[in-house]
Amino acid sequence: MTDDRRVILGSYPDYESAQRAVDALADRRLPVANVAIVASDLRLVEQVTGRQTWVTAAAGGAGSGALTGAFLGLLFGLLSIVDPLVSGLALAFYGMLLGAVVGLVIGTIAHAATGGRRDFRSFRTLDAARYDVVADPEVADEALAVLEDRRLGANR
Repeated sequence: MTDDRRVILGSYPDYESAQRAVDALADRRLPVANVAIVASDLRLVEQVTGRQTWVTAAAGGAGSGALTGAFLGLLFGLLSIVDPLVSGLALAFYGMLLGAVVGLVIGTIAHAATGGRRDFRSFRTLDAARYDVVADPEVADEALAVLEDRRLGANR
């Protein structure tokens, strides 16, 4: 919902188009702090990427645990006073091993906790039907003129 006192400068089918319109205003040195992009008619899209099994849950947990353990091991090793490179690599290796084991256990427990209600992997995105570029009344007239010049220039 837009602020009632803001003026709609244009409606665009995708975010990139709205972003280009605001960029055009910024290029003309308009005070873009008085401009906003408002997404309307939002919907949540959850894209299913595959089945979640005990094996994929354990492997995902082990992988993320290994990366976290290796990073923390390397960080703590590099902070060592005595031979930081060797300490960093050694701690990264042991951190990776320990992190993989802990991650495997946590991934398996997390999968078991769902009780079979969510046996799939997915990611979520927000999608909007349109994107309105709106501006405060004090800059709206100038902004509309800039966007109209831009539209006319694109049609030439």
